Amino acid sequence: MRNMPLMLGVVVCLAGSASAQELTVTGQVTVLGQHGKAKRQDNSDVVVWLTPLTKVAAPARTKPDPSREGALRILQKGKRFVPHMLIVPVGAEVEFPNLDPFFHNVFSLFEGKRFDLGLYEAGSTRKVRFDRAGVCYIFCNIHSEMGAVVIVLDTPYSAISDPAGKILIPNVSPGRYRLDVWSEKALPEELKALSRALTVGEDSTFLGHIQLSGNNQSVLQHLNKYGQAYDNPAPSSPLYDRP
Repeated sequence: MRNMPLMLGVVVCLAGSASAQELTVTGQVTVLGQHGKAKRQDNSDVVVWLTPLTKVAAPARTKPDPSREGALRILQKGKRFVPHMLIVPVGAEVEFPNLDPFFHNVFSLFEGKRFDLGLYEAGSTRKVRFDRAGVCYIFCNIHSEMGAVVIVLDTPYSAISDPAGKILIPNVSPGRYRLDVWSEKALPEELKALSRALTVGEDSTFLGHIQLSGNNQSVLQHLNKYGQAYDNPAPSSPLYDRP
């Protein structure tokens, strides 16, 4: 028992050492426009994540557990999805509240999750569990202008670029990782070419400068859930009110 204080001190020191090894990884994203000119006004919504290639120490502080920290939500408000983009861990449940005074029909036919929530009225909420990794484009079957993206990841090391293009991934343990980049503004082959292996350490926490063409327009021209063009004009019923 005399050695107990010493042993506790060693445990505390080791825990502090492990925590101190966690690093903040940064990067810089630039989205190019036509003729290769940078769109300096907005380099946001580019997703970057790191997948461990070797066994690394578990981070002392990971992203909040949705089941304990409150629900993940994408609102339907003002005929928009808010937020437009959301990163969730595999297995997370996302709520889709309808805050508009008319019906919506949220659906997705993409790899991250295929679902159709059907028509539901103002003030109601429906939920989707995203049970496998992937990118999920989400639309409304009534309002063609509505779109959102859920990125489902099996790693806690991820971030979305801000309007200035800055990337910041906190609490990364040193080790070997695969870097992946995703943006709805870039073509699939371009994103695949950006994937690479890298080492994160005390002297290597900068991911470098990541450039995207910004030429992908295919998602903006989506069809409805039946694979058909949206009706124009929309039905005249106020339940389907559109501008």
